Amino acid sequence: MTYDAVLFDFDGVVVESPSSQRLSAALDRTYEQLGRSEPATETLQALLRGDFESIAERCRSLGIETDAFCAQAAREMVRAQCEEVERGLRSAYDDVAAVRSLELPLGIVSDNHPSVVSTLLDRFGLRSLFETVYGCPLTPDGLARRKPDPTNIETAMDSLEADDALYVGDRAVDVRAADNAGIDSVLLSRSDDDARLESDVTPTYHLPSLSRLPSVLE
Repeated sequence: MTYDAVLFDFDGVVVESPSSQRLSAALDRTYEQLGRSEPATETLQALLRGDFESIAERCRSLGIETDAFCAQAAREMVRAQCEEVERGLRSAYDDVAAVRSLELPLGIVSDNHPSVVSTLLDRFGLRSLFETVYGCPLTPDGLARRKPDPTNIETAMDSLEADDALYVGDRAVDVRAADNAGIDSVLLSRSDDDARLESDVTPTYHLPSLSRLPSVLE
């Protein structure tokens, strides 16, 4: 198969994934700033699912404005992730070096906040590799675009003028998003545990490292 672009998920593919504990702590701070107390773990799961209705209902039950909650949560979660990087707790994967050898147009399609993706690309000197970058802000529209919704993949393909792109991700939802966009996928499993966790989908390719990606594109 010949591809005219390659799109990448960000967390777990290009850079290490954020700590769920630190994201929960960021949501704890969000509730504290708004004078409320609520189980942050449940809210985090709703955010990861892109379940805006659940978040809105939770805000209504607590008597806080959903927009105010989302704005504060975005600030706290962006700050927490940037601090992880500054403290050396999160880095880019070594095998991203293989991406530098690719001669196709490249893009990022992530469920993370655009500010985080942009900051980390700059921090790790990767900005110049990717011609287009899409993330999901903490808004109703942003949450609706989280994978497996294919909208951001399709928009990235349009910006690269690509008809037959390949999407590289590390989760089952990435494969489903590629399927929904009608394109091929790579499921990246850097460990046996990763492979077992994501065994309920059928990607076009299953790779243990980004270093194997150039051979797929030959």
